[in-house]
Amino acid sequence: MEQEIGTSLNSIDAENTRSHNSFLNSKQRKLLLAAAAISSACGLAVELLLGTLASYLVGNQALSYGIAVGGFLAAMGAGSYLSRFVAAKTEGRFLQNQLLLAFVQVELAIAPLTALLPLGLFALFVLDGSIWLGLVLVTILLGLLAGLEVPLLTRLVEVSEGVREALAGVLALDYLGALIGSLLFPVLLLPWLGMFPTAFVLGSFPAFMVFAIGRSFPQLRRWAYLGLMVGVLLCTLAPISIPISNNLENNLYKAPVIKRIQTPYQRIVLTRQGQDVRLFLNGDLQFSTLDEYRYHEALVHPAMSATPNRKRVLVLGAGDGMAVREVLKWREVEKVVLIELDPAVVKLATRHPQLVQVNNKALTDPRVEVINADAFTTAPALKDTFDVIIADFPDPDQEILAKLYSDGFYRRLMGRLTDSGVLVTQASSPFFAPKVLSCIAETLAQTGLAVHPYVVDVPSFGPWGFVMASRAVVESDKLELPVATRFLTPNILHHLFELPKDVLLGNTKVNRLSDPVIVRYQLDSRWVSY
Repeated sequence: MEQEIGTSLNSIDAENTRSHNSFLNSKQRKLLLAAAAISSACGLAVELLLGTLASYLVGNQALSYGIAVGGFLAAMGAGSYLSRFVAAKTEGRFLQNQLLLAFVQVELAIAPLTALLPLGLFALFVLDGSIWLGLVLVTILLGLLAGLEVPLLTRLVEVSEGVREALAGVLALDYLGALIGSLLFPVLLLPWLGMFPTAFVLGSFPAFMVFAIGRSFPQLRRWAYLGLMVGVLLCTLAPISIPISNNLENNLYKAPVIKRIQTPYQRIVLTRQGQDVRLFLNGDLQFSTLDEYRYHEALVHPAMSATPNRKRVLVLGAGDGMAVREVLKWREVEKVVLIELDPAVVKLATRHPQLVQVNNKALTDPRVEVINADAFTTAPALKDTFDVIIADFPDPDQEILAKLYSDGFYRRLMGRLTDSGVLVTQASSPFFAPKVLSCIAETLAQTGLAVHPYVVDVPSFGPWGFVMASRAVVESDKLELPVATRFLTPNILHHLFELPKDVLLGNTKVNRLSDPVIVRYQLDSRWVSY
């Protein structure tokens, strides 16, 4: 009797399995697994887009990505939990239909939100709203919806294949999609399309996925056409997002924008008001043509004057060509090596008429060699040694920039400096970030060099700090200035290292690769009043 009952139960299980297997054919199964990959790729790309946008707007890269990625993942967890209430009391083919319907509805909600919310976040920033609160709300909303995707797809596949096979298949494609999205955004979408068109294109993927699923499942045919319509609409509107975002961006600057470039590294904006042309990188002012000569003369000439030899000069950053222009004023210079990470900056400096006029075509001088690479790894690996090394990096407000002001980098760079050579670096604002100048001086001193911090007033920036370092102590009263300048004089040069009374040194830690304290010093609360 027990044997008969067991045989009957096995027959029923086999019949149920055959019935379940009929729910999804091979094409439908592959389509749902592809949907897992596409959903994951779009979700990961959106996380990176939101982090990039927030860091561009407010500069705090670590916090921006922390909220964008961490908040998104936490919301996905909540969305995954909520998925258990979808079609909770339904079985069989009705379960499949409800799960399919729920999935396409989630995708149709994600599509326009992915396209529009980043643009809304940008508008919020322009209107002086709370960017952090906006970022949290956007990540929660998109993360909740994204968290529903994988559980719904897993349950759909489970109907035909069981839990083990469903989890293995869906999760494998989910992780593969994450890899694709993490590479697709920075390598192709952002540099080719720009920030906001990328958001619209990413939003179109879920919509087109609804179209493909609807075509494969007859009960979803009308949803398929809705997905197609939404996908086509978002792709059509993607180019329109450019003038919309440009008009919003114009409100961030006090002068008309004449050039915008989005590169894999940064957002480049050039503005012009009369004779005043200004370069901004990720929203931060790099120079004004009205007073840039003050900054670049102060950066270059004290170091050039402090060494008896100045045949070979290494310039790090400074792809705009202004610092190189000042270096080339010294007749003894035989070779200048410029290492600039972003080739778009060099291209702009060699082709834009206003910049070419101001930098005197310095980057096309036959003595100048331009290397587009990361100075952190490339400069210490150079075979040549240099009489002067000039570091003109962006302010260290992100960990990725802090390494360029670290003890480890300076120590490796010392191998490229001749015995009588001099190194100089820009050192941010001694008023708005008072500890940065001291931190850089302390860090360079840790390498055994004699440090010479100094401050110069640049109207566009206010008081600005620099640190010069050499193996021997520099006697400022012996510095000479045999080149044409607009700001520096021999008298200024002789008193250059007399710091203002409110610029205090000391009480700062050495900036190390393992402990980038300079980022905290740079993000001083005084910037709020700037």
